[in-house]
Amino acid sequence: AGEDIGKVKGGNIDVHPSEKALIVHYEVEATILGEMGDPMLGERKECQKIIRLKSLNANTDITSLARKVVEECKLIHPSKLNENSWLPNANPKLFDYIANINDMDEYIELLYEDIPDKVRGSALILQLARNPDNLEELLLNETALGALARVLREDWKQSVELATNIIYIFFCFSSFSQFHGLITHYKIGALCMNIIDHELKRHELWQEELSKKKKADILLEWHLNHPENQTLRKDYEKTFKKYQGLVVKQEQLLRVALYLLLNLAEDTRTELKMRNKNIVHMLVKALDRDNFELLILVVSFLKKLSIFMENKNDMVEMDIVEKLVKMIPCEHEDLLNITLRLLLNLSFDTGLRNKMVQVGLLPKLTALLGNDNYKQIAMCVLYHISMDDRFKSMFAYTDCIPQLMKMLFECSDERIDLELISFCINLAANKRNVQLICEGNGLKMLMKRALKFKDPLLMKMIRNISQHDGPTKNLFIDYVGDLAAQISNDEEEEFVIECLGTLANLTIPDLDWELVLKEYKLVPYLKDKLKPGAAEDDLVLEVVIMIGTVSMDDSCAALLAKSGIIPALIELLNAQQEDDEFVCQIIYVFYQMVFHQATRDVIIKETQAPAYLIDLMHDKNNEIRKVCDNTLDIIAEYDEEWAKKIQSEKFRWHNSQWLEMVESRQMDESEQYLYGDDRIEPYIHEGDILERPDLFYNSDGLIASEGAISPDFFNDYHLQNGDVVGQHSFPGSLGMDGFGQPVGILGRPATAYGFRPDEPYYYGYGS
Repeated sequence: AGEDIGKVKGGNIDVHPSEKALIVHYEVEATILGEMGDPMLGERKECQKIIRLKSLNANTDITSLARKVVEECKLIHPSKLNENSWLPNANPKLFDYIANINDMDEYIELLYEDIPDKVRGSALILQLARNPDNLEELLLNETALGALARVLREDWKQSVELATNIIYIFFCFSSFSQFHGLITHYKIGALCMNIIDHELKRHELWQEELSKKKKADILLEWHLNHPENQTLRKDYEKTFKKYQGLVVKQEQLLRVALYLLLNLAEDTRTELKMRNKNIVHMLVKALDRDNFELLILVVSFLKKLSIFMENKNDMVEMDIVEKLVKMIPCEHEDLLNITLRLLLNLSFDTGLRNKMVQVGLLPKLTALLGNDNYKQIAMCVLYHISMDDRFKSMFAYTDCIPQLMKMLFECSDERIDLELISFCINLAANKRNVQLICEGNGLKMLMKRALKFKDPLLMKMIRNISQHDGPTKNLFIDYVGDLAAQISNDEEEEFVIECLGTLANLTIPDLDWELVLKEYKLVPYLKDKLKPGAAEDDLVLEVVIMIGTVSMDDSCAALLAKSGIIPALIELLNAQQEDDEFVCQIIYVFYQMVFHQATRDVIIKETQAPAYLIDLMHDKNNEIRKVCDNTLDIIAEYDEEWAKKIQSEKFRWHNSQWLEMVESRQMDESEQYLYGDDRIEPYIHEGDILERPDLFYNSDGLIASEGAISPDFFNDYHLQNGDVVGQHSFPGSLGMDGFGQPVGILGRPATAYGFRPDEPYYYGYGS
C-alpha cells in the first residue's frame, strides 16, 4: 500500500443563477504512490464551492468585497483581484443574471424588446464583455455590436441604466488599443460626448429646481405658523432625496463614458476631435461634483489634455484654478496627488501662476511640504511660482523657508535634490527671504556644506544671498578667505564661477581687497583667464566683474594696472565687441579706474581705452551708453586733448542725426511750420564753439550734459537696492569714501548671469 497525495487547482468563478452568490470551480487531483514512491493510480475530480454574498446591494463597495472574498476563500488566487482592475465598479444588479457566451442570440433578441428587456439584455452582454477572454468572440458578432450601437443611439435618453450598460460594453473594448477602430466605426465616442453634454445640462436643471425649493423653504421658515411650511419642507426633502438618487446613477454613466473617451484619447487625432467638441469645458464643469472616483477621472483627463496649449487656454476660460483650489488639500490621497500634478502642468503659464497666488494656493501648497507623499510635486509648483519676482516676497510670510532649510540640512547625499535647490536659489533672490535664510547659523551651515561638497548649485544660492545690501552682506566677511581659496584651476569651473560671483558681490567698506588679492595670489589667475581661449565665456565674464569690484579700491586698481590687466581687457573688448554683456562690464572697469589717480593716467595716456569709449558712446544698448558717457565725462575733465575729441564726436553725431531727419522727410518750405519748437536744430560747427556758452568750461570743469556725472558735483541717484544718496560736494578733484570708492558713482551694471533682485531670473531645473 502506498500514500495518498492530493492537489487542488483553482478554476473559473461564475455568478450564481438565482442567489447572491459566487460559484468557485476547482479541481482535485488524487494520486496513490507505490512502496517505492512512484505514482501508481491517479484520479481527477471537478468540484464547486458556493460563496454567498448576503451583504451585496446597490451601495456595496465591490473592490472591498472582492478583497474580503479572496482573503477568506483560499481556492481563489489573489491575482484574480487584478484581472478587472482596469474596469470601473460593476453595477451590483449584474449579479442578478448569469451570462453564457453560447446564449448571445437570446441576449440580442432582448435588445429588440421594450426598455426593461433591453436593460437586461445589455447587462448580460456586459457580463460577458467584462471578461477579456470574450472580447475577440464578441468582436466577430457584428449583429450584437450593431444592435448595441443602435439601441444606444436611439434609446439612451430613455434609461440611464441602459446607456451605462452599453457604454460600459464598449469601454471594455476601449481598454485595448487594437479595438479602437471598432469604437470609431460605430461612432461611440461622438455619441458619448453628446450624452455627457446632455447629462451635465440636466444636472444644472436639477440644481436650479432644488435651489428654488430650498429658497421657498427658507422663506417660509420666517413664518413658523404658515400652513404651507410643513408641506414645502416635505416637498423639498422628497425632491432632494430624488436628486441624490439621480446623481448617483448619472455619475456612474458619466464615469464610464469619460473612461471610454480617456482611452480613445491616446490617439492625438481623436483627442483633437474631442477638443473641437468642447471636451475641456465639459470636464471643467464636472469638477463641481463631489464624487471622488469621478473627480479623479476628470482631473486625470484634464491633466492629459493640459500639455497642449489650446486645451490649456480653454481651461483658462473656464477658471479652472478656482475650481481646483477646493481640492487642496482633500482627504482622498489619489485625488490630491493627481490635482497637484494638473496644477504643475498649468503652472508653466504665467497668468495661471498669478491666479494660483490670487486664490490663496501659496500657503496651502506650503503646508503640503511637510507630507512626504506630496512634498516633491508641491515643491515643483511652488518653484514655478517663485520664478516671478512679484511673488518671491510672499514666501516670507509662510513657514516655507524654515521647512526648506530643514530639508537642506537633513539631506544626506552630496548633491541636493534638483527641485529643492532650484527652489531655494529662486527664493534667495529676495532680500526679505534672505534675512530668514540667514537667521541663526543659516549662512554658516550653507557655507560649510557648499565648501565641503563643492556644490555649484548650493554656491549659486549663496551667491544670490550675497547680492543684497544690509546686514546679510556683512556676514560674508568671515568667509572671504574661504571663497578666495576656491579660485584656482584645480576646482570645478562651475563651482569657481559661483565663488567668483559671490566675491564680486561683496562691496563691503571694511574689506581689504588688496590683502585678499596678494594672499591668495588672485591677480595672476584673473589675468590668465582674460587671455583669448583661456576659459569659457561664463568664467571670463565673472573675472571681469570681479576686477570691477576690486577696482573700487585705489590700491587694488593700481595693483591690477601694474600687472598689465588693462591691455588684456582692451583685447577682450575687441574680441567680444558683439556681446553687450562683456562690453558693459569691461567699460565699467574703465569707469572705476579713471577715478583713481594711480590708474587714470594709465587709462588716458597709455591705452586706447578712450577711443573705444568714443566709439561706444552711441551704442544701441542704453546701459552701455550710460556707463560710457559718464566715463568719458571724467576723462574730458582731466585731458584737454581727449575733451576736444569727445566734444567733436558729440557734434558730429548730433549733426548727422539732424541731416538724416532732413533727408528722410525731404522737408520743403511748405512743411517747415509743422516742426515747431520740437524740431532738431543742427549743432554749430565746432569751429564756432564760442557761440555755444552752454559748452564752456566753468571754473570747476566741463559742465556735464544732461544725465552725465560731474566729478565735483553729483545729482541724486538711486542705488540698485533702492537706497538713495543725496547730492555731494567733494574736496579736491574727486570725493572718496572710506572704501576708496568715489561717492555717488553708478552702481555696477546688472548682468544676465550675476543678476539683480529686480530682474527675473531662475535656475531651470531639469534643463
